[in-house]
Amino acid sequence: MSIKTCGKVIPEILEGYGTEIIFGIPGVHNIEMYGGLPQTHIQHITPRHEQGAGFMADGYARASGKPGVCFIITGPGMTNIATAMAQAMQDSIPLLVISSVNSNHQLALGEGRLHELPDQLALTSQVSVYNHRLADVNNLPKVIARAFSIFTSQRPGPVHIEIPLDVLKQDASHIDTTPWPLPDSPTASITAIKPAVELLSSAQRPLMIIGGGAVGAAEPIVQVAEHFNIPVLNTNNGKGIVPSSHPLQVGATPSLECLREELENQADVILAIGTEFSETDYDFFFLGDLNINGKVIRIDIDMSQLFNNVKPDIPLLGDANKIMQLIATEISQYSTPQTPNNQRAAQLKNSAITHRDQNYQAFFDTITATVPEAIIVGDSTQPTYFAQAFYECEKPRRYFHSATGFGTLGYAFPATVGAKLAQPNLPVIGLIGDGGGQFTVNELASAVGINADITFIVWNNSGYGEIKRFMNEQDIPAIGVDIYTPSYANLAREYGFQSWLVESMSDFSEKLALAIEHRGPSLIEIKESGVVSNFPF
Repeated sequence: MSIKTCGKVIPEILEGYGTEIIFGIPGVHNIEMYGGLPQTHIQHITPRHEQGAGFMADGYARASGKPGVCFIITGPGMTNIATAMAQAMQDSIPLLVISSVNSNHQLALGEGRLHELPDQLALTSQVSVYNHRLADVNNLPKVIARAFSIFTSQRPGPVHIEIPLDVLKQDASHIDTTPWPLPDSPTASITAIKPAVELLSSAQRPLMIIGGGAVGAAEPIVQVAEHFNIPVLNTNNGKGIVPSSHPLQVGATPSLECLREELENQADVILAIGTEFSETDYDFFFLGDLNINGKVIRIDIDMSQLFNNVKPDIPLLGDANKIMQLIATEISQYSTPQTPNNQRAAQLKNSAITHRDQNYQAFFDTITATVPEAIIVGDSTQPTYFAQAFYECEKPRRYFHSATGFGTLGYAFPATVGAKLAQPNLPVIGLIGDGGGQFTVNELASAVGINADITFIVWNNSGYGEIKRFMNEQDIPAIGVDIYTPSYANLAREYGFQSWLVESMSDFSEKLALAIEHRGPSLIEIKESGVVSNFPF
């Protein structure tokens, strides 16, 4: 009778922590991990590239709120997935990447072994919040428990566990696969919160900013905003936490000059929840670093993040939902709710709208009207740059993209597949440019392989349009940006998609409705020249 090896035990342990899907590509160096999958209910998804595996797991995690899990081979598997890990690292997305590595007696010898890296942990240390080599099979349960404890109790990000080939094959029949109890997320004390409530109660011109770290705190955030009548700004990863239809939702990026003026010079108290104050969210148009003159109350689960970029006057360490619930409970003792008066929020919204390009707005209005419940997954492409600034949604986890944070290309094709697997009952749309699409166009096969009911929209401007614009503005020759682009509509058809090429907004509306009705993968290729001439900011 075959023994129960370390590799075969891994899926069983993962299932105990709620893992439903594993994204991975089997290879000679990680097949041991696949031996135990048939004894679980875990679904395995095979992307066409390890970067695709990472992006799929990322999309799954963002859409579901659960960690994405990947099985990866050593060497090229790790170098391929490193970019996806870096995007997840920047955006605080929980990923668990379990890889193989050469046997213990072969490590660091440089003898030309298959897939050999001199120091794989050194590579992955730059794109992970926890990075570990399993040297003893008996430590497997505690190492996996530590990974999941990170996801539940601190700022999440990628976790990498590498397992030498000889350890993967060790007998693990004696291992207790029962999941360990996980710690709860931390919160600040009532004593720490009282000064923040007092400051908010005395504010004459308060402002709230919410980021991705606040995605689980929607209810108390709305309650506190309404109590103090606070206009709300959000970053890209904070979209939908306060519904776009709410009168206090300003609905535009804090990078806009008019909103930065409010943030820097007009607001006397700023409540910042789960946001890094990073360049890609607050200086998207390269206006310069923030210089905030008002008092700042800052909530973050990461102690180091509390003191990055912007100095807090009141730092509150802990889970955003728990702290906001405490504030919501406490405020009744300090002040009565203000008379509803949303003129300031409306003024800020109107000042931001003047910068909004109507062609792109019409594009997103068409999507909203046709598919109001859709999750939109974006890449670095012209419409997502607009969406970063102006698109808002009614619920959290309904819009995300790779244009902020690490700013990778090729994200949307695989991440859309992951999002659909996370939310099978919701319509999911992937938005990608013709340039970025060529990074991961092979993942169209992954969508067909699982017959994913998703719609891709490819924005075709025959190259790297945004970079070309930057070059033109700075009098730099437009070299390397006008690239050959295949017909995505034809290419998708060859993959087994239902596909259309559209060259007008009215045609787009009609074809989008057909795509949503189609059961299975569909793709709409939009010729930018027929819809919008440029992207003027």
